[in-house]
Amino acid sequence: MRLCRYTHRSAGGNRIGVVRDGAVFDVTAALEALPAHRYPFPPGDQMIAGLDGLRPKMEALADAGVGVPADELAFLSPVANPTKIIGVPQNYEEHAQEATADHGISQGKPRRKMEDQGLFLKASSALVGPSEGVALRFGDRRTDHEAELGMIIGRHGSDIAYEDAMGYVAGFAIAMDMVVRGPEDRSFRKSVDSYAVLGPWMVTADEIADPGALDFFLSVGGEMRQKNNTANLILDLPGQIVWASKFYSLYPGDIIMSGTCAGVGRVQPGDVMHLEFQSIGAMDVPVRAHAVY
Repeated sequence: MRLCRYTHRSAGGNRIGVVRDGAVFDVTAALEALPAHRYPFPPGDQMIAGLDGLRPKMEALADAGVGVPADELAFLSPVANPTKIIGVPQNYEEHAQEATADHGISQGKPRRKMEDQGLFLKASSALVGPSEGVALRFGDRRTDHEAELGMIIGRHGSDIAYEDAMGYVAGFAIAMDMVVRGPEDRSFRKSVDSYAVLGPWMVTADEIADPGALDFFLSVGGEMRQKNNTANLILDLPGQIVWASKFYSLYPGDIIMSGTCAGVGRVQPGDVMHLEFQSIGAMDVPVRAHAVY
């Protein structure tokens, strides 16, 4: 199943949809089956947490509904309430090499192995969908695109075993880990509002036979910038879940951005980033200057 969150001029905002053959079917009514919670609310995204139970109702609503062409909709992040967004640094060899060679990325620091750097966190407030776009905060500084596979955690877990890891994944989406370059801490520079893009929908894990062998690419204005396959990850997908769960409790809706490949580059206001991932789909992400109101 392809599950999205979207807005539409006739249906309003924050709708839930099932995507089939280029059309989106409104299944928002299925959320009425979610259990009622009282404060303090449980951690995590409750739609993702309840997805196994919601799915039959969603499929039935889609079967009975009338689809709207996807190109008429504005796509939000398919996950609304992650407790955290986890990043994996320099997880493709060629990107690790380019990062070391490029002073704008390395800031003159020597290369460190991924296991010495550790994972990093992005603020959940940075999360947007592709149609919301990226707002550049610092016009005088370099902001780069980083195309990645996003893994969406489906249930609570801690100290997860390698052989069990992929069973904790609800689905996959295209992820964009934006970063402003500079001397500050990595998490600080990657947590700018709108610097975590996820979309255009979540493909449930059962529909992707091998997420560790997906072709993907990113272009800007028709110029190919990044192209690779998730088979070339240094730390594979289950390994990322294992490592993250040794330090953090994982909750439904948590996002792991699995690392980017070589070809990262600067974007400017007016650019449109086009990303495609095998078995997931494609999305366009516009870039604009941040406006102060």
